Amino acid sequence: MDEFGVYAIFGVNGPPQRLLRAEGSCRVSAAVPPSVRQVVLFSSGPWGERICVNAELNDADQIPITIGKLTPYNKCLSWEQWEEETWTDGVTLNVSLEGGNPTNSQPELIAVNEYTPKNPTAPLADRELSGKRKRERSTEEDGGDRMSEARGEENICPNGVKEKATPVRKGKGQVKSQKLFGNGTDASKVKAAANEAGATPLQNAARTKSRQAKTPTQTSSLVGPSGRWGQTLCPIDAQTAILIGGQGARMQFCKDPMWKLCTEDLSWVAAETLAEGPTPEARIGHSAVFDPDSKRIFVFGGSKNKKWFNDVHILDTQSWRWTMVEAQGKVPPLAYHSCSMFRGELFVLGGVFPRPNPEPDGCSDSLYIFDPHLSIWYQPIVTGDKPSPRSGHSACVMQERYIYVFGGWDTPVCYNDMYMLDLGLMEFSVVKTSGKAPSPRSWHGSAVLSETKFLIHGGYNGNNALSDTFIFDIDTNSWTELKLAQLSTLRAGHSIVTMETPDHHGYSEDSSVSAGRTLLVFGGGDNEGTFFSDVTSVSVEDLLAAA
Repeated sequence: MDEFGVYAIFGVNGPPQRLLRAEGSCRVSAAVPPSVRQVVLFSSGPWGERICVNAELNDADQIPITIGKLTPYNKCLSWEQWEEETWTDGVTLNVSLEGGNPTNSQPELIAVNEYTPKNPTAPLADRELSGKRKRERSTEEDGGDRMSEARGEENICPNGVKEKATPVRKGKGQVKSQKLFGNGTDASKVKAAANEAGATPLQNAARTKSRQAKTPTQTSSLVGPSGRWGQTLCPIDAQTAILIGGQGARMQFCKDPMWKLCTEDLSWVAAETLAEGPTPEARIGHSAVFDPDSKRIFVFGGSKNKKWFNDVHILDTQSWRWTMVEAQGKVPPLAYHSCSMFRGELFVLGGVFPRPNPEPDGCSDSLYIFDPHLSIWYQPIVTGDKPSPRSGHSACVMQERYIYVFGGWDTPVCYNDMYMLDLGLMEFSVVKTSGKAPSPRSWHGSAVLSETKFLIHGGYNGNNALSDTFIFDIDTNSWTELKLAQLSTLRAGHSIVTMETPDHHGYSEDSSVSAGRTLLVFGGGDNEGTFFSDVTSVSVEDLLAAA
């Protein structure tokens, strides 16, 4: 196999079958046999000028699920049906090639050479798996209304079915979808729903509704990322930030998981195929922090449907190469945690972790530290009054000495309390605040504005997405609410960063103020059917002046 080709293996016993070849069509479809529960896609041979191969599965109603992309640096993908229970029989694999000047763009239909075992009786595992899926589908159909009302699991996306206009400008790539947060359920109902179906209420409700909605999945925009929530936006220099991951309409993981944002003109560049090495699997609820000394981004944790991650991926922004760390020590799979960089180490606090069925997922109150130099996880000895278990909280590093932890969620309670971790003493303490505090919330955005102030915006309160903005002063331990038109959009699960303002020549007499900086808000959902993809900018000086 010296020439370029893309091959698929259908089922664990199936032979490799060529789908794309150097001189053939750049678009191929193959009907997946009903007995097949796994698909493996891989490339062989030199890529030349070819950029990537897009892989997507569609059921009989043309509802897509994106497997991912093959690139010159990521040459193999796999999919198993248990990961996506929406797709049953009649699945079609669609593969398309980008780049390389293909001579034939006409779609080609390929027949799959199905493997026939000597004993046609299905293996026990397959029969049991099929029966389980049927029982789960029956549970979903019988209890669809109950599931759609259930809420409270941490692994939930802030968006919804009810499509209602919002008084904000629509960003490119903005996508509408079904409502994924329900209202008015207590913890016992949530746990019962989770126990009955063996999955979070959101996953079952969304899958039930997805069969009714039949709305197309968002496609990659040529000028910017698709609408999403649960992503990370990580500044790497004065004018560049890297967007990683996220989930959009119909709980679909974004086809365009990685972008570069240039803050000079707020333009985007697709970055997934720019980096070498094994890219992280699609996910939400992960963390991404940048180490300015080593010029590396550290991605940790997150979740994807029934998969939970505790892996560490590193992107070297100088060589543009991904590596996966083989870390020592123990850290559980976590999502919707906080991750702070301090003196070259990652401080991971809280988050959601999976429990064996039928137990619902739990929240952590533990602090884990990752040392990149030794590639080891360890738990420090921490004293004082530490926060209760929670996820979806925020953590701001202030004055290179303190981490301020605000809000979060532990089914069925949202918090608006504040804790401070003294990184010198490794001691937690409760922060007693004054002024009008933000209401209880999780999945809000936060950003450090100056040496003494940080901002909290939006979030989800257990029923609705929020749009209010507050600034906290660590000198006075006081809250101040801001009223700004630019930050009036309902958002949860969004990203907020501060970046240097291009060509800014202003001067501030207050050395603690981050002069010449801009606050950028990207993505999130409003719990009324909209995922955002626009970038909102506000001057940091204006925010501090308003406070």
